[in-house]
Amino acid sequence: MGKIFITSALPYANGPTHLGHLRSTYIPADIYARFNRMKGHDVLFVCATDEHGTPIAVKAEKEGKKPLEIATRYHEMIKEDLLSCNISLDNFSRTTDPVHYELSQNFFLNLYNKGFIHEKEIKQPYCEKCARFLPDRYVEGICPDCGSEGARGDHCEACGRHLEPTQLLEPQCLICSNKPEIRESKHYFFKLSHFQDDVQNWITNNNDLPPNVKNYALQWVKEGLKDWILTRDMEWGVPVPLEGAEGKIIYVWGEAFLGYLSSAKQWSKKSNKDWTEYWDENAVHFIGKDIIYHHSIFWPALLMARECTLPKNIIAGEYLSLEGQKMSTSKNWVIWTSDFLKDFDADILRYYLTINAPLNKDTDFSWDDFQRRINDELADVLGNFLHRTFSFTKRFFQNVIPDTESFVEEDLEFEELIKNAPGKIGDLISQFKFREGLVGIIKMAKAGNKYFNDQEPWKTIKSNPEKAANCIYLCNQMSKTLGILLRPYMPNKSSEILQILNIGEEIVNIEKWDDAGIFLDSGHEINKAKPLFAKIDDDFIEKQKEDLYKNLGADNKDFESPEKAKSNTTPDNSNKTVETDKMGQIINIDDFAKLDLRIGQVTSAEAVEGSKNLLKLKVDIKDKELQVVAGVAKKYSPEEILNQKVAILVNLEPAKLFGIKSEGMILATGDSSSLLTSQNADVGERIK
Repeated sequence: MGKIFITSALPYANGPTHLGHLRSTYIPADIYARFNRMKGHDVLFVCATDEHGTPIAVKAEKEGKKPLEIATRYHEMIKEDLLSCNISLDNFSRTTDPVHYELSQNFFLNLYNKGFIHEKEIKQPYCEKCARFLPDRYVEGICPDCGSEGARGDHCEACGRHLEPTQLLEPQCLICSNKPEIRESKHYFFKLSHFQDDVQNWITNNNDLPPNVKNYALQWVKEGLKDWILTRDMEWGVPVPLEGAEGKIIYVWGEAFLGYLSSAKQWSKKSNKDWTEYWDENAVHFIGKDIIYHHSIFWPALLMARECTLPKNIIAGEYLSLEGQKMSTSKNWVIWTSDFLKDFDADILRYYLTINAPLNKDTDFSWDDFQRRINDELADVLGNFLHRTFSFTKRFFQNVIPDTESFVEEDLEFEELIKNAPGKIGDLISQFKFREGLVGIIKMAKAGNKYFNDQEPWKTIKSNPEKAANCIYLCNQMSKTLGILLRPYMPNKSSEILQILNIGEEIVNIEKWDDAGIFLDSGHEINKAKPLFAKIDDDFIEKQKEDLYKNLGADNKDFESPEKAKSNTTPDNSNKTVETDKMGQIINIDDFAKLDLRIGQVTSAEAVEGSKNLLKLKVDIKDKELQVVAGVAKKYSPEEILNQKVAILVNLEPAKLFGIKSEGMILATGDSSSLLTSQNADVGERIK
């Protein structure tokens, strides 16, 4: 029995969870943890709230509260969200816990004493009115890259560029609006550059890392790793444990990772088990793709410096958009977990966020698609099969699984499908292909419906009762198999299915994956059937959409109405590439300056189903990755365009082409659709 250490990225305690958090991190980690427990592995599944950093400190100052009060408020909300979604954590702690402080300071001292942390004077904004240095998010100003106002000292929300506080134009202190001056301050840096080769080798040779993690990380490593600042001038955080470092705390990315270990250490105190045995054998991180850099480069380097075992795998969930547009908590363009669960069972949410797309691809939450999948797949396919099976068992066999006669070919094929399912679905889950596993379960239910229809037990119960008995016997066996295989995905519904089947521990171990293929005995009595999945009415979905758009408020005019969003599609013959061989309208230099043209590198490419002209591309522009639908498929295959450096317009209003969101425009010639490429330019370099 192997040991597995599973972590979910620490939720930041300045707000509750929303559906994007659940989709990318917490539901996938829970599926994997539940499955491995059922396979007999000894699982330790931990998480904690990340409670330091400037956003919490800023919020506290604005509300006139202490940062710990803000963190505690959201810790409780997040904890309740995760419990409501049946996330089966073994321990959920906080980075404000004394255990975490002690572990973080000891970790810092170990690296300092080994010479991996060095001192350096740097320039920082200082507010005379507040009498303090200003960490990144305490400064706002104009972005030097795109000119947008309200850019923060760590990045610009408008263009996505990473910034330093000293780069802002017309900077202001966020608290008092005073213009800060630039002063020098001593800080501590981690020698990340020292681990350039080690990190690159670890990423390159780790065959477990999925492509979306490996490819993204290697792009940054190949550009050269620079030493990473490890401290901040502020009071809220883990104090730097050195003389002369008063008023400085360990940067949140220097101690937040350790929340995995401090949470496990807490668990050890309660369980009297050694958490290090789990970590050293097989540690797996589940994160969102926005923190791939931190977990695949900075964290492994810290562990190397500390001479610790490195994680075996990092699973990064891609983004979830909402009704075709990027989620924004500041604009209230978001669905909060607690709001969703007021109207729907948690298992329905777990199902949709898993079935909607593979974890390594961006996907969209659409109320219409949510309704369609729940009604068509859960109610009409899975629910229909189970209800027919249980109802016919009651009607014709008095709630008792019947005896069987000799199976014919159709029966034998169906029996084999049932017995092979645990192995096939289990292999997919063990490979982190959670969606594919769930799709396989729904395909089983479809096969069950077809088998039921073909056997026609409502007719054969009189004309050929042996055939009807075989059918109901096998359909009950499949129902039991489905009930157990659904357990990692939909634990509540799994329990309901197995309760109808009257299955207790004395009959079969429902927490043992391989028992899904063991058949119930003839003569086993089941309980009364009941509907398991209700259909969702159109009016109810319309109300959800109305509430979503109503919450935006009048100030968010850049968002479309549901009707406009639906109609914002482009037919197959619309070529979204720029035609460079035709003279268009004359524009002035100011108009041209509004175009944000950059060099991007194509990181993934695939054909668009139903189109001969379009390819769906992921294009890395260094600060972020854009999804672009480009009309170049007649000129380039996906393999030919992959890794090409292309010219791309990045500040184009998003549009939908063939129902796929496109966030930019690849430049190509008009007639031949030949790409404008520049292999010698740097990724992210602006074209001027």
